Amino acid sequence: MNRRHFLQTLAASTAAVASTGQAQAGQFTGRIRKSLKWGMAQKAAEGMSLTEAFQKLRACGFDGIEPSLIGQVTEQNASEWIRASEASGLVIDGTVGGRAEGLEAGVDLTKKLGGDSMLVVLAYPQDQSLQKTWSEAVARMKAAAPHAEKQGVRLLIENVWNTFLISAFDMARFIDEVGSPAVGVHLDIGNQMRWGVAEHWVEVLGRRSGKLDVKEYDLEKAMKEGMRKGFDTPLGEGSIHWPAVRAELAKISFQGWAAAEVKAGGWEYLADVARRMDQVLDL
Repeated sequence: MNRRHFLQTLAASTAAVASTGQAQAGQFTGRIRKSLKWGMAQKAAEGMSLTEAFQKLRACGFDGIEPSLIGQVTEQNASEWIRASEASGLVIDGTVGGRAEGLEAGVDLTKKLGGDSMLVVLAYPQDQSLQKTWSEAVARMKAAAPHAEKQGVRLLIENVWNTFLISAFDMARFIDEVGSPAVGVHLDIGNQMRWGVAEHWVEVLGRRSGKLDVKEYDLEKAMKEGMRKGFDTPLGEGSIHWPAVRAELAKISFQGWAAAEVKAGGWEYLADVARRMDQVLDL
C-alpha cells in the first residue's frame, strides 16, 4: 500500500464515519487490540505521572502498553505501573526484553504486572558453532517453559535482526522443537522484510504467532539509503502488502494483541499511529 493509496483509504474511512456518525466495523474489529511499546511515548510523557500518560494513550486510541524489563519497569517500581494501569484502563498486556539468563524472573514480573506474554530475544554468539547456539537456545526455552506455563505467561520469541532464525521455516522448526504451548512467536511485521515477505511468515508460522509487532518497511528506501532507513516510513506507505497480511491472519483466525513499534513522538503523532493501525489491520 503506497502513500497515495493509504491516504485515499483513510479519506474514504473518514467520510464513512462522517456520513454514518459512527465507525464501521472492520475485518479484525474486536479481534485485534492495539498496544504500543512504552519507549514510543516516553518523551511525550515527560513531566506527567504514569497515570496521566496512560490516560493520554487511551485517548490516542490504544488499549495496551508493553514496557521493557530493561530500564523501564522493575520490581521496585512495578506497583506504580500497576496503579496507573488500573486507574486508566490501559492494559499492560505484556513485557519486552526477556533474555535467556533471566526468563523466570521476567515471567514473574510480567505476571505481577498483569501481562500474559514476555517478548524474548535469543542471542546469537557468532564466535561459536551455530548448531551449539541452536541446541542451547532450545534447551533454555524448554527449561523455562514449565514455569511460564504455570504462571500463565507465554514466552514469545521475536524475529529480530541478529541473523538468528531469519527464515519462517527456521522459526517454526525452533518452536516445534521446544514443544511447549507456553513458547511461541512475537511476530514482527516489518523485521522480516529484510529477508522475506511478511504474509509468508504469517502463513508458515500459523498459530505459533501469539502476538504481533506492527511497523512499516520500504524496500526501495532501504536500497537507496541503508537497511535501517527502510523503517523510516509511516504505516501503510511502504512495501508491506497489508491486505495479504490480513488475509493470512484471517486464515489462522488470529486474535489478540498487536503492538506498534515505530519511532517515538508526541501525542498527535501517536494518535496518528493508532489510526494507521486501524487502517492496515482493518480494525
